Amino acid sequence: MTSKILATIILGGVLFTATACNTVKGLGRDIESVGQAGSNAIN
Repeated sequence: MTSKILATIILGGVLFTATACNTVKGLGRDIESVGQAGSNAIN
C-alpha cells in the first residue's frame, strides 16, 4: 500500500516537472516573439 502511494507521488512529480518545463519554454518563445515584433516596429 505504501509503495503504491509513493510511486504515485513520484510519478505525479515527474509529470508536473515535465509539464512545467514545456510551459516555461513556450513562455520564453512568446516573450521572444513580442520582443522581435517590437524591434521590427521600431525599425
